[in-house]
Amino acid sequence: MKLSTSALVLGAASAVANMDQQVLGGDGAGADAGASDHSFESIKPAGDSWMDMFGEKFSEITAEAKAVWDELALMAPDAVHAFKQNAVPTKPKPHNRRPDSHWDHIVKGADVQNLWVEEDGSKHRQVGGRLENFNLRAKKVDPSKLGVDTVKQYSGYLDDEENDKHLFYWFFESRNDPENDPVVLWLNGGPGCSSLTGLFLELGPSSINDKIEVINNKWSWNNNASVIFLDQPVNVGYSYSGSSVTSTVAAGKDVYALLTLFFHQFPEYAKQDFHIAGESYAGHYIPAFTSEILSHKDRNINLKSVLIGNGLTDGLTQYAYYRPMACGDGGYPAVLTEGECQAMDNALPRCQGLIKSCYDSGSVWSCVPASIYCNNALIGPYQRTGQNVYDIRGKCEEGAGSLCYRALGYVSDYLNQDDVISALGAEVSSYESCNFDINRNFLFAGDWFQPFHRLVPQILEEIPVLIYAGDADYICNWLGNQAWTEALEWPGKKGFNDANLESLTVANGDSEEYGKVKSSGNFTFMQLYGAGHMVPMDQPEASSDFFNRWLGGEWAA
Repeated sequence: MKLSTSALVLGAASAVANMDQQVLGGDGAGADAGASDHSFESIKPAGDSWMDMFGEKFSEITAEAKAVWDELALMAPDAVHAFKQNAVPTKPKPHNRRPDSHWDHIVKGADVQNLWVEEDGSKHRQVGGRLENFNLRAKKVDPSKLGVDTVKQYSGYLDDEENDKHLFYWFFESRNDPENDPVVLWLNGGPGCSSLTGLFLELGPSSINDKIEVINNKWSWNNNASVIFLDQPVNVGYSYSGSSVTSTVAAGKDVYALLTLFFHQFPEYAKQDFHIAGESYAGHYIPAFTSEILSHKDRNINLKSVLIGNGLTDGLTQYAYYRPMACGDGGYPAVLTEGECQAMDNALPRCQGLIKSCYDSGSVWSCVPASIYCNNALIGPYQRTGQNVYDIRGKCEEGAGSLCYRALGYVSDYLNQDDVISALGAEVSSYESCNFDINRNFLFAGDWFQPFHRLVPQILEEIPVLIYAGDADYICNWLGNQAWTEALEWPGKKGFNDANLESLTVANGDSEEYGKVKSSGNFTFMQLYGAGHMVPMDQPEASSDFFNRWLGGEWAA
């Protein structure tokens, strides 16, 4: 789930310290990788205008970006004040670390990093990467205590001891053949939303009803795969930290460490095929996390493919499709008036110019204005109608708040029960589905419009990539997702664009068509009918079908 943007301007600078900006940095980040010279560093406000506040830094950005900053000063004086006061990130959630005796397994990253192997007369580490600051804690979950599933389960934390970061995960074995079935990592988006949302609202073994009861999901993705649900970045869901993560690239380092230590502790799952799946802001996460994994030649992660559902990956291309989707060109009736649609058309060139400046520079000073202007000009008009940004077919559910679905409240109520917290070994005092502070932090670190699609061609050289999209979503709509896959520059572009869209029906069934698919080389795109932002929630049988067929290699080159 990608968070609503209506609060991003008016509350924009409540947590903007420590906003170092990087451009697709890190090992194996691709041809466009490099560290940005621009960061918030130690800003010392010295006047009343944005120009005075940013000093010499402000001279580095374009006139167009400066104009947007000036507009922000008028629209959100509270944000200006927060900058002037050198606002600090939100305090970490209250937590209580459990003693080591609570856990069944503790893996020390330093021990794993010190394992060496010899090949062809030379020695090298068994697994690459810097793991010395990371530890993994794991506890076997008693299925009878929670009733979420009857399969073997583990929960626990990845700890970055140096930076006081603690990521929570919950693992479910496959219901079918765990010794041979693949393993999948599931990531929700936001940025700032718990992946336990995906577990209980979309594709996990159970859901939670309005009586806060556990209800079995017969279409769970762990019917034929073992699944890890990860609360990341830190301070999401049951995860917590005394520090913060404000960029996708930084989050990728944590995920690589988690997987490496998990597969070390549980080698019985390491030999299986491994896949990463996620939705929404996972359109950022997954290319970066995948590149991080593939950059390590020596690894115990048997990565075979990735799947991105209704993702935000290439904003420059995708933002051009908000107006068509809102104005009747996406397969559903128009939500906006003709005048509002024209205003969005008028705003698009400026938006795309700002995004291009962000792509070219990677600078927070260009990327933040792009996010603010484009979200308000191209998402704002739709939001003001009260229509559900995650499903163009209706309004948000009454009483559901900005995240639109009352079931999210049921999930939070369930996960905040003392017996659930105890059974999982969670160490925080409370759980919430989404953390809006993280959302703001990522935006104000300039992460929103980083060009993560540029990592995809390199990924396609090694593994298959599936982009799927429910066709009723607005916030990361299918028009934009199809467009960026066709605009992507890679050797297989012509073959992919020339490929025919074929009908999708449930395998070995007589059901009606539930979508379209086209595939060429290692690249596949799916349009899924009658589904909003969260495809497995809206179309559980169809999502189970394409998921299992994808893992089986049906569309892979």
